[in-house]
Amino acid sequence: MLFGLFKKNKPAAAADFSFLGTDMHSHMIPAVDDGSDSIETSLELLQGFVDLGYKKIITTPHTRPDYFPNTQADLRARFERLNPAIAQANLPLEVEMASEYFVDYEFLQQQDINNLLTFSGKHLLIELSTYQAPPNLFETIFQLKIKGYQLILAHPERYGYYASDFSQFEKLKDFGCQFQVNLLSLTGIYGKPPKELAMKFFKNNMVDFLGTDMHHAKHLESLKAMQHDGKLMRLIQGYEFLNASL
Repeated sequence: MLFGLFKKNKPAAAADFSFLGTDMHSHMIPAVDDGSDSIETSLELLQGFVDLGYKKIITTPHTRPDYFPNTQADLRARFERLNPAIAQANLPLEVEMASEYFVDYEFLQQQDINNLLTFSGKHLLIELSTYQAPPNLFETIFQLKIKGYQLILAHPERYGYYASDFSQFEKLKDFGCQFQVNLLSLTGIYGKPPKELAMKFFKNNMVDFLGTDMHHAKHLESLKAMQHDGKLMRLIQGYEFLNASL
């Protein structure tokens, strides 16, 4: 009986995220946003991606005029400075770059929507305020769709203002938005409400992509710890995501 109890309480064996293949949300470009602060930090985090089982990442620095007024030219230049260091480190990891665009009321006026940083064709990663959505959100989405973009909404579980009117999430899906849930939301790192909302997306088969949204070493350590959570790993390993298609 004691041996049986010991086996039951034994920690789950570590798994990894290799079944996802590609991560499409992270902040690895040094000193452009609230992510990596140096090439050295980027290399440590990129090694972490390898350790987690990823074969490819599409890093997505913020483009947000009020906080991170990055231009395409600057982001590309910073990425080109990182590339030789990645090659020298001999990391078995394919690294590409796009951007995570903050969509607010002025987005259509602030950005040239004919020329945005996309990945895997015209996939475009967008995020919203965590306090309230812009009143012209669906008009903005419509204008982007006209331009041929395939919109991916980053971490919808963090937009709690729609939680009491879940039909708004369904409307976003009807408008052609794919949903990317943050892996760490499932651990409760952002709080209980985002975790519960993420689980509701899974229950309703509304999750298209999983992303790390990795910014720093604490995120990496949390992702490593998540590998030992058998219940969560079984949940995501039993679900079909689109990451591998990128």
